[in-house]
Amino acid sequence: MRSFFPYSRFRTSPANSGGGASGSNNKLVKVARLMYIIEMRNITKEFPGIIANDDITLQLKKGEIHALLGENGAGKSTLMSVLFGLYKPEKGSIYAEGKEVHITGPGDANALGIGMVHQHFKLVHNFTVLENIILGDETTKHGVLQMRDAREKVLALSKKYGFEIDIDSEVRHITVGMQQRVEILKMLYRDNEILIFDEPTAVLTPQEIEALMQTMRDMAAEGKSILFITHKLDEIKQVADRCSVLRKGKMIGTVEVAETSKEEMSEMMVGRKVVLSLEKSEAQIGDTVLEVKGLTKRGKGEKNLLTDVSFEAKAGEILCVAGIEGNGQTDLVNVLTGLTPIESGQIVLDGQDISREKIRKRGESGMAHIPEDRHKHGLVLDYSLAYNLILQKYYTKAFQRNGFLRMDKIKDFAKTLIERFDIRCSQGPSTITRTMSGGNQQKVIVAREIDRDAKLLVAVQPTRGLDVGAIEYIHQQLLAERDAGKAILLISLELEEVMNISDRILVMYEGEIVADVDPKQVTFQELGLYMSGAKRMAEEGEAV
Repeated sequence: MRSFFPYSRFRTSPANSGGGASGSNNKLVKVARLMYIIEMRNITKEFPGIIANDDITLQLKKGEIHALLGENGAGKSTLMSVLFGLYKPEKGSIYAEGKEVHITGPGDANALGIGMVHQHFKLVHNFTVLENIILGDETTKHGVLQMRDAREKVLALSKKYGFEIDIDSEVRHITVGMQQRVEILKMLYRDNEILIFDEPTAVLTPQEIEALMQTMRDMAAEGKSILFITHKLDEIKQVADRCSVLRKGKMIGTVEVAETSKEEMSEMMVGRKVVLSLEKSEAQIGDTVLEVKGLTKRGKGEKNLLTDVSFEAKAGEILCVAGIEGNGQTDLVNVLTGLTPIESGQIVLDGQDISREKIRKRGESGMAHIPEDRHKHGLVLDYSLAYNLILQKYYTKAFQRNGFLRMDKIKDFAKTLIERFDIRCSQGPSTITRTMSGGNQQKVIVAREIDRDAKLLVAVQPTRGLDVGAIEYIHQQLLAERDAGKAILLISLELEEVMNISDRILVMYEGEIVADVDPKQVTFQELGLYMSGAKRMAEEGEAV
């Protein structure tokens, strides 16, 4: 069903409907329903031990950007997965243009003009961009792929929306931001008119976020309808027309964004007032905990991934490394934590040279690590929640005796952290981690690493994908660690987070430290100049 009713039809005047009072009222109801291009009525979706969606009704108008807001585990992604055909609801119905439809899979959703960009992209990494875009919607002749028309259509779409992308590149060789563009082009290639974005900015740089926001505005202006799952209130205020708020699987309400403050939306989301502006005491700087001297790491080409990186992180401070993604932050973290070997330079932790030590030894020496990629380096997804919480401690006397795990101690420990960090899980410590929402998976890692009571916490994007309530809590935890005399090395792409929580900021550009600044004395604009390489500080501390 590709052809949608013209927007004028949604606004049919009841004055022309004729009939008596009862007939007029019935037609008014019908007209009201036709105002919505998609309606999800009384949707209930259950999983073992939890009702993810509890009698939810959601209505999407043609040409609007409709935000879906809620805490981690509130049921947002589940509801959109029902609309896209990935889940079948136990109760409820879906209407397209006022007519009931049955969506049994993504194929049915695509036939109705519904497309979805998932939080974790669904791409084949060793396929080209073009091959990924047409996958599942290929044109063949006598069993041979016909690529010419597809190529022309994709190039035309790329030009129309300002997507500068090499469609012959393999996906594994392009940035995360470019991968998202591939996912959007997949929807546009299929002529989807209803576009679902699930946490689309969670892995993007500030520049890429602004470009995406403009793309969404352009799409809505030409009549496409957008459902936009996000935790970020600023983004909702920036692009959304209306916002529906979910809390613990229930619909709290739908508001007009222009008429509702961020504070009101956050209170609807978490059920209490949330402090959006971070309050912190002055840092009490102590001794040097981490000393990095002349780290250099070679790349595959002529350019270094890291060039003579040197800095100190002190007890009682949050030292933030800022920069546009891909400028050496990941390489720095990998070398510091032992994920990749050091080539030249020195790493000293609490007076001990750990430059050549294994990962476990670095942990035992006082380093905790919240990794950038929670799936690749942070969790074993098919392990239980309890097992993931003891990954760094399972071999200690607290959790094993004579080579056998002490299951009672493990479960008690897991229950304590679940309650302390408000980890939402359907089956407590026994919950399989893969079944949890992305935000709650992140909470598992944060809980495990903070509980280790390490001298140095290397936190890479610790609030990525979290809602405002969880972000507030994680920031409070980081500040508590700082105030307890720990050194926090924070790597973040969120400029607002960088400016609000850090005591000192290092800026990386092309593998080098180009600035060491005080957040109280630098502006967003100046920080952006350092991040883009347009400005850097000389060794004597002056900008050049």
